[in-house]
Amino acid sequence: MGNERAEPRYRRILLKLSGEALMGKADYGIDPEVIRRLAGEIFEVVGRGTQVAVVIGGGNIFRGEGLARRGMDRVTGDHMGMLATVINALAMQDALENLGAHARVMSALRINEVCEDYIRRRAIRHLEKGRVVILAAGTGNPFFTTDTAASLRAIEIEADVLLKATKVNGIYDADPVRNPGAKRYARLTFDQVLADKLMVMDATAIVMCRDNALPLQVFNLHNAGDLLRIVDGEDVGTVVSNA
Repeated sequence: MGNERAEPRYRRILLKLSGEALMGKADYGIDPEVIRRLAGEIFEVVGRGTQVAVVIGGGNIFRGEGLARRGMDRVTGDHMGMLATVINALAMQDALENLGAHARVMSALRINEVCEDYIRRRAIRHLEKGRVVILAAGTGNPFFTTDTAASLRAIEIEADVLLKATKVNGIYDADPVRNPGAKRYARLTFDQVLADKLMVMDATAIVMCRDNALPLQVFNLHNAGDLLRIVDGEDVGTVVSNA
């Protein structure tokens, strides 16, 4: 009896991964070792009894906003970026299935030959059945980031928390890479994040979280096991909420 594991802190989470996270140390594309490790951590979380949805960016393959600054039509560039997220989502689905997990890619753009359309009720049903739902193509609309898509989808599926994986362990008052003396915040309010322009996510995503009382937790993607620690109830990274 003493070896029984406590119930996970969260019933349902949405994990936001940047496309760049999948590159590892490469300059482009997907590092198979990195995606296998991430899939392994997600698989362990599902094994704890927590339902997991994932939103992945596409910056490791294509970033529409960057090319728009160099003359490409912004709408065209954003649609290309959305397709890049589908590639990443399919790669994550494959990595999860290789571990024995059940996963579904659901796209905000219709690509029926390779994945399902995003339908809110169907996504929730997949989660209830223990499947990892990988949400691709952002919101399906240009001019909206995958951070905003993550906030929107987390609210729609009634996630308990939005987990934002970054390169550092939380939110700091300055860039900790450039400033070793930067202070890490353990807790913040959404209004503080907006007022102090702590650019962990774009303002639209932060406002959506604030207005819908969706907690945000920021942690270091590269600290192996941190995702599991969060689900197990440990204090990791920075928590942003209304209180």
